[in-house]
Amino acid sequence: SVSRTSPNLTFVPACLPPDPVEVEELQHFVSNSKRLFVMTGAGISTESGIPDYRSEGVGLYARTDRRPVQHAEFVRSASARQRYWARNFVGWPQFSSHQPNTAHLVLRDWERLGKLHWLVTQNVDALHTKAGSQRVTELHGCTHRVFCLACGDRILRSELQEHFEALNPTWKAEAFGVAPDGDVFLTDEQVRNFQVPACRKCGGILKPDVTFFGDTVSQEKVSFVHQRLAESDSMLVAGSSMQVYSGYRFALAAREKQLPIAVLNIGPTRLDHFASLKLNSRCGELLPLIV
Repeated sequence: SVSRTSPNLTFVPACLPPDPVEVEELQHFVSNSKRLFVMTGAGISTESGIPDYRSEGVGLYARTDRRPVQHAEFVRSASARQRYWARNFVGWPQFSSHQPNTAHLVLRDWERLGKLHWLVTQNVDALHTKAGSQRVTELHGCTHRVFCLACGDRILRSELQEHFEALNPTWKAEAFGVAPDGDVFLTDEQVRNFQVPACRKCGGILKPDVTFFGDTVSQEKVSFVHQRLAESDSMLVAGSSMQVYSGYRFALAAREKQLPIAVLNIGPTRLDHFASLKLNSRCGELLPLIV
C-alpha cells in the first residue's frame, strides 16, 4: 500500500543505487525478524526536502557556519528566544507542509503487517505520524507542539502561529535558506522588532516541545524505549549516523543484548564496527524493495 512519491534529493548526499546483494541481505535480516525495533534519524526525512545537520556536502554543518540553538541559551536569554521564534515563524509554513516520503510509508506498512514492533525517531518533523505510524516514540519531541516552561500548558504550534501573526501584523522578513528544525536564517536587524507572546495561562516562557542541544531526554521516555527494545529481537537504524548519544545508547543496549543490528545510512555511523549489516543507500530507494 506504499504510494510512490518523487523524492526531493536536494539535501540527500550522492550515493550508488542499492546493490542487489545488499538488498538480499537486508531482506534476509527483515524476514528473520519477528519483532523489529527501528530507529530513524534525519536521513529518512531528507527525501522529503528537510535538510539534516551532518551529511557530507549537503548538511547544515557542511553548508553554513550556523549551529542550532542551545537549551541553556534559550532559557536564559530573551534575545535568543526572540531570534529563535522569529526564524521559526518565517520557516513554519514551509516546514509544517513537508510530507512523508516512501521510506516513512514503508515503515508504516511494516507496522500494520505486524513486522515492526516499535519505531523510535530522533526527528522532530512529525512525518512518521503523518504517514500513519502509531507504535512510535518521538525521542526528541516534536516541533508541532509547544509548552510553557513555567506551568506546563500545551498548545499546538499552528495555534501559536496565529498568536505570532496577531502580535506582528506588519512584520515581514525574507528568509535566507532553511535549517533542519524548521527555522530559517535571518539577520539580527530583521529579528529586532519581532514580538514573542508569553504563555496565555501564566505569562511564562513558551518553548517548542523538543529536546534542544544541551538538554536531556526525560528518564521516563528513556525507560519506555528500553522496555520496547527489550521486547524486540532485532534493530534497524535508518537514516542516522548515531552521533548523538540519546539515540546511540539504544544501539549499545541492543549490542549488549546481542541483537542483530542493521544500519541503512549514506556515510559512516558510530555503529559500523559492530553492526551485523551496513548498507550505504537512500532509505526511500532501498526500503521499498523489502517485502
